[in-house]
Amino acid sequence: MLEHTLAADRDGRGVEPVGARAATIMSVATELPEGRLTNADLAEQLGISEDWIISRTGIRERRRAEPDERLSDYATRVGARALAGAGVDAEELDLVIVATLSQDELTPNTAPLVAHALGATRAGACDVGAACTAFMYGLALGTGQIECGRARYVLLIGADFVTRIVDYEDKRTAPLFADAAGAVVLGPADQARGAIGPIVLGADGSHGETIIARHSDRKVRMDGPEVFRHAVARMGEVTLEAVARAGVKLEEIDLFVYHQANARITRALGERLGLDPERVVDCIESLGNASAATLPVALAIAERDGRLRPGSRVLLSAFGAGFTWAGGVIEWGAESRG
Repeated sequence: MLEHTLAADRDGRGVEPVGARAATIMSVATELPEGRLTNADLAEQLGISEDWIISRTGIRERRRAEPDERLSDYATRVGARALAGAGVDAEELDLVIVATLSQDELTPNTAPLVAHALGATRAGACDVGAACTAFMYGLALGTGQIECGRARYVLLIGADFVTRIVDYEDKRTAPLFADAAGAVVLGPADQARGAIGPIVLGADGSHGETIIARHSDRKVRMDGPEVFRHAVARMGEVTLEAVARAGVKLEEIDLFVYHQANARITRALGERLGLDPERVVDCIESLGNASAATLPVALAIAERDGRLRPGSRVLLSAFGAGFTWAGGVIEWGAESRG
């Protein structure tokens, strides 16, 4: 029987039963560029008003990395912060996952570079590409490795420099996107830490060209109204499915953390589900849409402002190009270390 199989550690430190166990988020950290691109900067460049931008996106400024900065460096720094917060050494990691659509080179992936820079000599490493949903896909993969006993500690990083593939002559997309990195450390849950519940994943490739960046020009093109409609519908549906699978009700969720794509999407989603705005994290105004980084950044902000505390029940959800979408319920187990 599978549950009676034993898996040996790669360095011979012992054996561990392979079987069902819960995983938890042990820490969260962020790394944000110093550079800011304001609505005033964009309005003049695009020939539109600042009010036009804020009314359609909810964004006043967005973070932007310098041209000579590397995504892998941001991912390494945020990974180190998350490890320190969790009290886990890099050598203890079994897997490093980087969720991104904007790695520095076509190949290699960012994750092996990060694992090497951190000294994670025992860890496997790979990138996950699911656009703005990539962090949730990475969370599902990392959690699954821990739950089945193939890993004990996983470093999951969401990092994107989306401004590098933005067309700054397109007023429909230029105001939206930003750069950022966030990370969490995943590990086995115990009685003192909350568990990650079921994660629902979805995809529909028939909408592949609705949000697309081709090799030929490396610029994001998007049908905004179509994206808006599907984002609200899909994240609404997956929220209800994730809550049902977790065996709880909407009113039992303490905090709703959605991908920070557009403030209008977040508000419309809250209205559709009848959510109290105080329970919905909305931090896009000063950060912009940094794709796979938005969920860990939003979690860190909610932890700092006191809304996210050990034991909080949290709904996480994202929607992105592909189309891809995901949702899951977690109990927050990390303790803020400042």
